[in-house]
Amino acid sequence: MDLSDILVALIGGVIIGLLGKFVAPGDRDNIPLWLTIVCGIGGVLLGTFLYSMFFDPTTSGIDWWRHIWQIVVAAVLVMIASAVTGRSSSKV
Repeated sequence: MDLSDILVALIGGVIIGLLGKFVAPGDRDNIPLWLTIVCGIGGVLLGTFLYSMFFDPTTSGIDWWRHIWQIVVAAVLVMIASAVTGRSSSKV
């Protein structure tokens, strides 16, 4: 993994994190924005690693399946972070 791969992973992770926050704002998302972005970055990195373990990572053009893996891993990380942080979303 070279510097350009890391830069793409960071930018992609921030975008996935922001999209996740946009899709589940307010009472449906009980983790802070920075943690959502960290989960997005982790999802891109870990999703790419897991994808390359099972499939050929060299493709020509856009690899949609790799992006799906990244999004699914990011979503799992957000669910784990939400459970671990334990912030209550109920209003009293």
